[in-house]
Amino acid sequence: MQGKVELSGVNTSRLKVLKNEETVELLKRSKAGDKKARDELISGNLRLVLSVIQKFVGRGEHADDLFQVGCVGLIKAIDNFDLSLNVRFSTYGVPMIIGEIRRYLRDNSSIRVSRSMRDTAYRVLQAKERFTGEHQREPSVEEIAQMLDIKREDVVFATEAVMEPVSLYEPVYSDGSDTICVMDQVSDTKNTDDSWLEKLSLTEAVSHLGNREKQILALRFYEGKTQMEVSSEIGISQAQVSRLEKNAINQIKKYI
Repeated sequence: MQGKVELSGVNTSRLKVLKNEETVELLKRSKAGDKKARDELISGNLRLVLSVIQKFVGRGEHADDLFQVGCVGLIKAIDNFDLSLNVRFSTYGVPMIIGEIRRYLRDNSSIRVSRSMRDTAYRVLQAKERFTGEHQREPSVEEIAQMLDIKREDVVFATEAVMEPVSLYEPVYSDGSDTICVMDQVSDTKNTDDSWLEKLSLTEAVSHLGNREKQILALRFYEGKTQMEVSSEIGISQAQVSRLEKNAINQIKKYI
C-alpha cells in the first residue's frame, strides 16, 4: 500500500483518530474497569504518540523504540487522567508522552551525570508528574522546589543536567529546499569581526604609548588599583598619575 509506514508492527496510515466526545466516553468506561474501552483509547490515540515522536527523530534512537516508549506514556496518561477536570485528554497526554520519551533518552544518554544529581532529577520528574496528575498542568520551578524542600537552583541544575543535548546540526526548520539548523541560529556576540578589529586596533594604539603610560593603564584597568595605589607603587604623585592616564586614553582614542 502506498504511503504505508510501519512502527512496531503498526500501520501508521491506518491509525484511528477519536473525536473528543468518543474519548470522554471511552475514558469513563475505562475508569469503570472496561478493558476493551481502555484498549480502544490506546489504539485511538496512537496518532498522538506518532506526532510527539516526530520532535525526537534524528537523535540516534530508532523510531520503533521511541514509539513504544511513547505508548507507555500514553497508557500512563489514560490511567491517571482525571475526568472531573475540564481538560482535553490531549492537553494532558502530550506532556506525559514527552516526559516518558525524555526519561528514556536520558537513561540511555552517553553523557554521565553524578548519582546525586540524577537522583535529584528523578525526584523532580516524579514531583512534576504527581503535580500534573493532580492539577492537570505542569508545575513551576518554585512549586517543585517547595514540594521537594530544595533550592530553586537545584531544581534547574538537576533538570538541565539530564536533558538530552541538541546537535548543532539538528534541523529546526525546512521549507523543502533550504534547511535551517540550530547552528544557524546560534551567534557568538563576543568573538565577532567587529570585536576582533577593535581588539586589534586597541593593541596597536597601546603599542604607541610610552612605558610609564602602559604601566599606569595596566595597574589601573587590569589590576584594578586606585590612582593613589598606582602613585605609591611607581613613585609619582596622584595628580601626575591622573594626568598621564588621561593623556594615554586620549591618545588611544585619537589613534582608533
